[in-house]
Formats: sequence, structure tokens, C-alpha cells
Amino acid sequence: MPLLLRDRAQLITPTTLLTARDAAAAGIRPTHRTHHRVRAGVWTPLAHWQSLAPWERYAARVHAYLRICPDAILCLESAAVIHGIPLFGEARDIHVYDPSATKSTRFGDVVVHASADARDVVTVGGILVTSMVDTVVDLARVLPPAQALTVADAAVSPVQGGVLRLEQLRDRAAGQINSRGRARLRWVWDRVNGVAESPAEVVSRAVIEWTGFEEPVQQPVFHYEGHTDRTDFGFRSNRALCEADGWGKYDLDDPARAEAHLRNEKTREDRLRRHGHPFGRWDGAGATKVTPLVRALQATGLRPCHPEQPAMLATLRRGPRTL
Repeated sequence: MPLLLRDRAQLITPTTLLTARDAAAAGIRPTHRTHHRVRAGVWTPLAHWQSLAPWERYAARVHAYLRICPDAILCLESAAVIHGIPLFGEARDIHVYDPSATKSTRFGDVVVHASADARDVVTVGGILVTSMVDTVVDLARVLPPAQALTVADAAVSPVQGGVLRLEQLRDRAAGQINSRGRARLRWVWDRVNGVAESPAEVVSRAVIEWTGFEEPVQQPVFHYEGHTDRTDFGFRSNRALCEADGWGKYDLDDPARAEAHLRNEKTREDRLRRHGHPFGRWDGAGATKVTPLVRALQATGLRPCHPEQPAMLATLRRGPRTL
């Protein structure tokens, strides 16, 4: 089942945050053995911090900053946390928009952004952020191409709870003075369609293109043996079907449900194979690493039909915007 933007949005901190005032009132003395300092004057229990995924750590850092500066206007990755826009890993900086600033400045891991292009500011869950359309356009200008496509695709995808239209994104970008990332924006706008159900699918689609394989059909539907089955990708040349899976859908923390999910997936895959469909599978990490995805495609009998794009594949490596 797709993860909706509203479900991904982190309007509250994913871990307990403790300010100096909180600690004093509770008689707690945070130390490096018991607590992690999220930022100056804000701590969280060390065990909680160590259990967080990278994107959850970033969300905790954003909320820790808001404890100190509650009236700040979040933008870029920081606004994405509140909007539920998908992110990859732990972003390096906290991003704040200041409409009155004449130049951008940095204070440690906080970047205060000035801009000649005004942003719409909205309140989400009591938090000031740049609007969804501004946040998506801003991110699409600066993120690596596959991530930029993922952000924009989620924002226009009804199945992921996206509420924007591609025309809104195009028009907002076209009306801005900022020329940064225009070539990247054109690449993204040409590929956004809102069909994918997950970020892993969007990244996979980019990697399939960059490794030279044929363009797949997205979310093809089949009716066999009284069942309706849908897969992430279908390939016309040899009827191969492929899926970019996230482990979350298998409910691995619930053994009984996980067993049922895996059994159903196996039954479904066997049914599709019986009707002449070679089947391949990889996960989100496999798409980013490229080789697992390519091997899965090759195992179905597919072969590249276009030259590989090494420069685009190189953008999948960890960039300067993440830790």
C-alpha cells in the first residue's frame, strides 16, 4: 500500500526532545552517556537517537531547531519534513527562509536563505513553511536528478496523496528569476507523471533509463485465473515484469502478517510466471547501487538497447546535501 505524503509528514518530533529548562524542571542532568545533544540546548535520550533512521534524525534536528526558533520559516529539505515530501538519508543542513534578508547566511548547520523570488508561506500543523509548490520547485533545482524527480512525482501523484499539478510546478519555476538548475528542471518536468506508488519506483525508472534499457510500462494490470494483479514495471519486448520493493510493506515486525504477505507475493509471482512473464525484483537500495537492478533485469532476459549514461549514474552517489 502506498505511503501517503500526509503519513510521511513529521509534524511532531520522532523522538523525545529535552531543553535545558525541561531538564532542570525534571531534575535530569544530560550527559554524553545518557543523551545525545541534537543541538545547543536540546537533547534526546541516546538510545532513542541511535534507533532512528537517517531521515528521522533529520526530522528530530528540524524540530529541535524549532524548539529554539519557533517562528522560523522552514524551506527546502526542512519544509519537506513537514509537507511529507520524500527525502533520502539525513540532510546536512537546516534550511530557513527569510523574506527580508538581502543575502543568504550560514550559522553552523543552519542556512538562512534570501531570494529575489518571493515564496508563499503557509502554516502546517502550527509550523511556518514555504508552500508545497515552492518547496518542490526549490528542491528540484538543487537535488540530484533522481531525487528531484522523486520529489516532484510524489507531489503530483494522487496515489501518494499529492495535490499539485505538473503545470503548477512548471509555471512557478518559469516565473522565477532564479536560473539555477534550469536544465535539471527540464529533465524532471519531462519525466514527471505521478504514476509510481513509491520513491523506489521513481528512482528505478531513472536508473532503467540511464543504464540503457527500454522504457517500461508503469503499473501494468493483468487478469489471470480469476485474479487481478498489478506490477511496478512491464517490458514490451519480452513481457518481463519487475518490481521495486520496499521491505516496509511486508510488516516484518509482525511475523504472522509478514508470512502472509510473503506467501501471497510468492503465489502472485508464480501465477504471473505461469502466463509467460519473466519476473525480476529489487529494492530501493538496489536501484541506487545500480548493479542489483541491472542484474535483475538481465535475469529476465532483458538487454540494454541504448548507450549507458555514466554521468547521470554518477549522480546517484551521496552528494554534498546529505551527511
